[in-house]
Amino acid sequence: MATPILTGSAKSPLGVSVRGVRLSERKPSSARRCRQTPVVCARMGGAVGPEPAATLDNGAVVEGPDLSVTVDGLKLPNPFIIASGPPGTNYTVMKKALDEGWGGVICKTMTLDASKVINVTPRYATMKAFGATEVLGWENIELVSDRPFETMLEDLTRLRTEYPDRVLIASIMEEYKKEAWEEIIARCEDVGVDAFEINFSCPHGLPERNMGMAMGQNCDVLEEVCGWINAKATIPVWAKMTPNVTDITGPSRTALEAGCAGVSAINTITSVMGVNLDTLRPQPSVEGYTTPGGYSYKAVKPIALAKVMGIAKMIRDDFGGKKSLSGLGGVEIGNDAAEFILLGSDTVQVCSGVMVHGYPLIKKLCGGLQEFMRKHGFESIDDFKGESLQYFTTHADLVHRQKEATEAKRAEKVVSSDADWSGDKFTSEAESMVANK
Repeated sequence: MATPILTGSAKSPLGVSVRGVRLSERKPSSARRCRQTPVVCARMGGAVGPEPAATLDNGAVVEGPDLSVTVDGLKLPNPFIIASGPPGTNYTVMKKALDEGWGGVICKTMTLDASKVINVTPRYATMKAFGATEVLGWENIELVSDRPFETMLEDLTRLRTEYPDRVLIASIMEEYKKEAWEEIIARCEDVGVDAFEINFSCPHGLPERNMGMAMGQNCDVLEEVCGWINAKATIPVWAKMTPNVTDITGPSRTALEAGCAGVSAINTITSVMGVNLDTLRPQPSVEGYTTPGGYSYKAVKPIALAKVMGIAKMIRDDFGGKKSLSGLGGVEIGNDAAEFILLGSDTVQVCSGVMVHGYPLIKKLCGGLQEFMRKHGFESIDDFKGESLQYFTTHADLVHRQKEATEAKRAEKVVSSDADWSGDKFTSEAESMVANK
């Protein structure tokens, strides 16, 4: 994969690129502030380059295996959804996503009072392969939308008018106040969004106000807040879950039992990208200081798959498969999406991949997923959703299965030398070497 072109970037000895900061300056008081906005130029190289590109018409593939899905009554032309974050931050970028063919768009998380949201710069850092330019991981300390709530509603209203048949999902977050949740839900429904995704999982900044991850980690609070939300909402509600817990199935079960139609997993993983060994400052450094952020992109995919697998099994066993699951975490190519679907995801979300490759990535994702489906003879997403869940078991069962397989192979052993003959099985051993039975 070609790395993004970064303006005003520097690289630490750890292979960590940090946006817009001079790493040679040690003292916060004397650090120069970078006023320039980083420029990311998408180039599809690496694993994405060889992927076939599908031709899309209003998000639907024009030929080949059918990628359309219906989830909680929402009809999507393909299972790929723009995840809440910078790729869904305003009208222009959400329009671009829909024009390129994304199955649906989740806007950047909104709150009623955006005046409390103050972002800092630099706020991103990337982890790269040693001695290479390939981006493996992406950390951010970015907060929810800092745009006025009314402005975001205007954007969604405009999109609803221009794209009446496409799926728009409002990502929302509020404090522990019932009336605030009721207000934000009512006002979002008034503009015609198709569903809600509740941000119970942002790991930085907002938990300091008992929002985001702070709610998602407390099942008692989660149950109460989900109750408020689902009592007010008249459209499907997805709870976006944090991976920063011991067992993600606990909070996920709580949200579903409280009325949520589905869950999304995973949000970013709490992280510290690294420490610059020249300045001794952790990254990304803001006036010489930082705060733990959220880690995403390809490096988190194995963790995301494990969490998704656990949630999918819980939905199957505890809810009869009647709840939905939107998987995300490290999706870059069609095969990544196939893995999430094989482990039970109904839809697949992408955020960091769009930030690296741009919105046209959707054509490669659809083409790559279709190529996987053709290989196995699958004609629809339902043909293979959850197919690989049956192959997960306990370690004790693995030991038992391997023992049985070893014994079976030993029983089938044929005579290869005179020393292999046995008295008890002499006739059967002779029979096993007869060619014209």
